[in-house]
Amino acid sequence: MNIQEAPKNTPFPLFENWFAEAKKHDPDYYNGMTIATTNAENKPSNRVVLLKEFDEQGFVFYTNYNSRKGIELKHAPYISANFWWSHFQRQIRIEGTVEKISEEQSTRYFLSRPRGSQLAAIASAQSQPIESFAALEKQYQDTVKKFDDKTLEKPAHWGGYRIIPDYIEFWQGLEHRLHYRLIYRRTDSGWATEYLQP
Repeated sequence: MNIQEAPKNTPFPLFENWFAEAKKHDPDYYNGMTIATTNAENKPSNRVVLLKEFDEQGFVFYTNYNSRKGIELKHAPYISANFWWSHFQRQIRIEGTVEKISEEQSTRYFLSRPRGSQLAAIASAQSQPIESFAALEKQYQDTVKKFDDKTLEKPAHWGGYRIIPDYIEFWQGLEHRLHYRLIYRRTDSGWATEYLQP
């Protein structure tokens, strides 16, 4: 689906179409998105996370709530996200607020992960200093031994955030740098669209 064919009352069909095409081309990393947050001094930081779920309510990713991003989102629950698929010369920018998803939804996803990933989430105090990688490996192996043959439970500090978008921009690269830019803004009466000059 190209930008000209996209419905004007909702951004999600175009997002779903572009996302599905990216998955066909790159089934391993198609869902990597850069998210940006700000700290108490209003200094931004960004990193790549994986989009795991989306619907018309928003876009869900998972993390340690005590990580740098979690602390920053607690301070300022505003976020921007960006997808870049170079093969298609496509970019999607998302801006909005975040909310934690339910414990039930976070638990379901946590239990669907490979056991090694579950153990890593339990073992790692994400974003906290550690003296060496060897120390991190030992911390992980100690966790493996501690929970040997035991059913794992989702730690309280781990779960999902939903990005609730109020702005979504679709960018399609074209020759001569005369790119297409279509934006959707959430209003009280639904989504409004307009085109931007490149």
